[in-house]
Amino acid sequence: MNGLVRRAKIFATRAHESIGQKRKYDGKDYSVHPEAVALIVATAGGRPEAVAAAWLHDLVEDTPVTLAEIESEFGPDVGSLVEMLTDISKPEDGNRTARKAIDRAHSARATAEGQTIKLADLLDNARSIIRHDKDFAVTFLREMKLLLPLLKKGDRGVHREVSRVLDEWERSRP
Repeated sequence: MNGLVRRAKIFATRAHESIGQKRKYDGKDYSVHPEAVALIVATAGGRPEAVAAAWLHDLVEDTPVTLAEIESEFGPDVGSLVEMLTDISKPEDGNRTARKAIDRAHSARATAEGQTIKLADLLDNARSIIRHDKDFAVTFLREMKLLLPLLKKGDRGVHREVSRVLDEWERSRP
């Protein structure tokens, strides 16, 4: 494992553990999610900076870690990728539909690497939500369906896999 990626893994794991964050559906340590996202990005041929950003992608939204701290610790390249992956909407921007539209527009502006990491995040979250929360899956996958066409710069293989999961879900619905 590359040194940058190893540092990001340790940093992310400690940050999520510091607030006692667990996966919603199975109670596992939260780090299983960024690990899965990082593995997808690495398998797609992502640079070490992209794999590191995959490890760090939820920190700004979920922990006290700031984007400035990530940039200071991992450099502007990784910091820029994490910024692309961080939702920018705020509660005062309106209801969930309005906030998700703002966040979709932000994701659409991401670079190919940023979109690849976003696709990997969607893929891991979709698999988990479909498995554990069929009711919320309806909402999540509807939102994912709106976002997917905006992520065309991302890795084609990961994009195809996200599309396949979405298609399989839609075919299984009555």
